[in-house]
Amino acid sequence: MFAHFNFHRSLLRALNEMNIKDPTAVQVKAIPLALEQIDLQINAETGSGKTIAFLVPMLHTMLSKASPGGTRALVLLPTRELAAQVYGVCSELAKFTRLKIDLISGGDDINAQLELLQHNPDVIIATPGRLLELLKKGAADFLDLEMLVLDEADRMLDLGMSDDVLAIAEQCNSERQTLLVSASSKGSISVIAQQIMNQPELVSLNTVWDRHANILQQMILSDNAQHKQEQIYWLLRNERYQKAIVFANSREKAEKIGSYLMHRGLRATVLHGSLEQNHRDRAMDLLHDGKVNILVATDLAARGLDIEGVDLVLNSAMARRGDSYLHRIGRTGRAGNKGLAITLVDPTEWNLAASIERYLKQKLIRRIIEELPGHYRGPERVKASGKAYGAKNPDKKKLTAREKRRKNNKKIKRQRRQKTDQG
Repeated sequence: MFAHFNFHRSLLRALNEMNIKDPTAVQVKAIPLALEQIDLQINAETGSGKTIAFLVPMLHTMLSKASPGGTRALVLLPTRELAAQVYGVCSELAKFTRLKIDLISGGDDINAQLELLQHNPDVIIATPGRLLELLKKGAADFLDLEMLVLDEADRMLDLGMSDDVLAIAEQCNSERQTLLVSASSKGSISVIAQQIMNQPELVSLNTVWDRHANILQQMILSDNAQHKQEQIYWLLRNERYQKAIVFANSREKAEKIGSYLMHRGLRATVLHGSLEQNHRDRAMDLLHDGKVNILVATDLAARGLDIEGVDLVLNSAMARRGDSYLHRIGRTGRAGNKGLAITLVDPTEWNLAASIERYLKQKLIRRIIEELPGHYRGPERVKASGKAYGAKNPDKKKLTAREKRRKNNKKIKRQRRQKTDQG
């Protein structure tokens, strides 16, 4: 019971109203350490309760001592949607207190945010890009900051936000407490931890690499893109689910699949980084309110978003990386509930699927839709790795140094666009 932690009565009242009574495993381990006001690195799978694990001790500490006058806590997140989600939880927890919680993210009126920061809110929930932009204008200082939290830190690093995060951390009170929260413990996390943390304690359990025992993972072979669309429509018509997320590897494919499903009468909406903020907010509101029950999205929706009632995840194409795959399927099977994750794989994706199965250290269950028979049944011969035997592509030539630089520059520009899209 949370009452055993002897939290401030205002927090216990809020937790009770939110129907949060028993702490999860990560909360049991992390909260006592966070209350000691030491630096802490928390690695745990999505849906394990990490948000409560840092918000409640943060608010309790603030309520237990006098305010220094300036902003006391800063929580950084990689996307506007995640920032809004954590802001909502923090506001609920603080509703019976006088603490002021504010949200700073891209896509909103910067002049209004400048004015907001002048009032020194107790807690700021923010995306790095917009916050750094405001700090460069001299909008605020964090000299009184007591706690800095980097939530979904692995995602921030994936999106190339490390320079912004480090620049913000440099402007914070050097005697602050720092918490780094993520679903993995990849090497880049350790690098940034060394730069901004002071001898952190580690809480690591049920990380993103652990097997999702409560998620049934299946693979269906497809002939081509058209075949995939028909399979997706069939699955959404015939599987039982409350809400479903269909993941696509690009914005263009997400739009195409979403239009196809809506044209065929399904209650679907689309979410990706190129949408204006009001359209992104509307897509999430429609799903939360049950006005649609299918979200077609890029990996923007794969990290951290807690959408209640998602019990079906469809990958219209295999994720490009193993951790991305795990984050996608982690949108279902949360809080001990059962979930189903189905991935469609065409001939060009076989080797990628085999690589991800090796990463997972498990095989996806093969499944066939009898009503939509396809010609592709997988490669005739496979290697010990699971990849297909076959001649190398004769059209694939070795890149020149100039071509490699051009390819790398394109990659950098793509990462910058992603960073801008996220907030």
